Amino acid sequence: MTDKFTVSVLGTGIMGAAMARNIARAGHSVRAWNRTRAKAEPLAADGAHIADTPAEAVQGADVVLTMLYDGGAVLDVMREATPGLRPGVVWVQSTTAGGEAVGELAAFARECALVFYDAPVLGTRQPAEAGQLTVLAAGPEEGRETVVPVFDAVGARTVWTGQDAAEGSASRLKLVANSWVLAATAAAGEVLALARALDVDPEKFFELIAGGPLDMGYLRAKIDLLVNGRLTPPSFTVTTAEKDARLIVGAGERGGARLDVAAATAERLRRAAAQGHADEDMAAAYFASFDDGPAEPGS
Repeated sequence: MTDKFTVSVLGTGIMGAAMARNIARAGHSVRAWNRTRAKAEPLAADGAHIADTPAEAVQGADVVLTMLYDGGAVLDVMREATPGLRPGVVWVQSTTAGGEAVGELAAFARECALVFYDAPVLGTRQPAEAGQLTVLAAGPEEGRETVVPVFDAVGARTVWTGQDAAEGSASRLKLVANSWVLAATAAAGEVLALARALDVDPEKFFELIAGGPLDMGYLRAKIDLLVNGRLTPPSFTVTTAEKDARLIVGAGERGGARLDVAAATAERLRRAAAQGHADEDMAAAYFASFDDGPAEPGS
């Protein structure tokens, strides 16, 4: 694909900024907006136009990409963008919103005659910055010639889950994947907390599992962040992880599944946020293991 498009990116936090930068580097024109303008301003160095309002950001766009906190935030911002939207524009919804919210977003797209794609991404800060995300996408065959170059700019792989974005198949798969990520993160924190409580050197644990089926690079990476005090800048914040955990619990309930691990993980993340770790990497859920104040991993 050699066509270049004008892409409006609404939401330039950890993920949105990295995605916008890679879209610009792929040769597309980028128009960026964020509620806190200062978070969007650095993209000007990559040639992006920084807009003051969502409506200004989407003017003349071929593709609108939303990467915001949750489904409610996406719907609110798209309503603000309505004066600048034109019928036929492709809308790529990349927020982790959950299946029910996607249905509401799809209904809004129909009202505005937008071509809607549900396309959450799998990955955190580093793969986002490297353009190595996995895009989980659902949407019509017609129009994919416009979205595929954008997906290729932000990701290493696109997994198509269906042609009807309103069914939420991509977002449902994203929740399943995130349930594993969050469970593994919580388990990593508890392993470190138990080692501390029992006066066991965490390295002894890693030596025990090294090279076997219980070893996992993700486990080592999260514990390394804790032990070496590298929880900022976050790859995925405690607050956002809690939001996703609660989406997962709710989705399970609606489908008749009780998800005790996800529920406990949401509560651990809530406690960590209350302790002052809300904007740190979600590995900071570790601190929820201690009620008597922060317990440094190395202490």
